Amino acid sequence: MVQEQTVLSITPLAAERAKEILNRYNKPHAAIRVFIKSGGCSGYQYGMAVDERELEGDTSVEMYGVRLVVDRMSLPLLAGSEVDWVENLMGGGFSVNNPQATSSCGCGHSFRTDGAKAPDGEGSGGCCSSH
Repeated sequence: MVQEQTVLSITPLAAERAKEILNRYNKPHAAIRVFIKSGGCSGYQYGMAVDERELEGDTSVEMYGVRLVVDRMSLPLLAGSEVDWVENLMGGGFSVNNPQATSSCGCGHSFRTDGAKAPDGEGSGGCCSSH
């Protein structure tokens, strides 16, 4: 497993929320997997999941007591991103601040990069209402 400290980061608030979630699932030693999938109104969607597995080619970053894991296919589109926690009228949730995103949808769950065509696959072409 590759260790890179500058690939992906997490804010202190998001780390606290992630630890709460891991404890709620009784998996305090699991990681938060951050990934990209095709879909959303802007081409790609962010995804996050509690994951106890370490897959071949994963990149792992640990900050503030939370381990983030990214698969090799998602890594190029997530490099330099920061996972944050945002509160709004609908409650709170994780948000990804991605410096590579050249546009994103209003709900902040999907994005596009210049010149990047979303891969064909399940979920491509959806819009914010499908999140």
